[in-house]
Amino acid sequence: MNTFSFYIVPCTIGLIIIFGLCKKVPLFDTFIIGAKEGLYSTFSIAPSLIGLIVAVSMFKSSGALDIITSFFSPMVNFFGFPKEVIPLMLLRPVSGSGSLALVDSIFKSCGPDSFAGRVASVMMGSTETTFYAIAIYFGSVGIKNTRHTIPVALTADFTSFIMSVLIVRLLFT
Repeated sequence: MNTFSFYIVPCTIGLIIIFGLCKKVPLFDTFIIGAKEGLYSTFSIAPSLIGLIVAVSMFKSSGALDIITSFFSPMVNFFGFPKEVIPLMLLRPVSGSGSLALVDSIFKSCGPDSFAGRVASVMMGSTETTFYAIAIYFGSVGIKNTRHTIPVALTADFTSFIMSVLIVRLLFT
């Protein structure tokens, strides 16, 4: 199986080249046009991405995450959420790397096979970095009015948070 996976990318590239030659497509010119469009897309989403990274860093460094976590802690503990995943619930819709660091700290302090570790794992797999994805995708095509996207996406994240706890309780306790 390792040998098969080693050849997937070169074979795919080879098939694209063969297909392009059969269709008489100017391969190098087409590649250059695609590279230009890729660079343009990268530069068009850079301001949104930089703003989001700065905002997340300021949020974590200011201590606001800790204050909000302590505020919500009694309520989510009442519903059976482990207190260790509260920061993850708050940060996951905003930052993928920040939430990955939180999951790593949950694994180090509680263990990956603990209730909190399993809930954090399911949360990471079933939720999206909502604001990051919206900033990138909507920003790259110039959409400024997201309409119902943010409320619906946050509702889906909230549902995933609740279901993460329920599924882990159902399957592992």
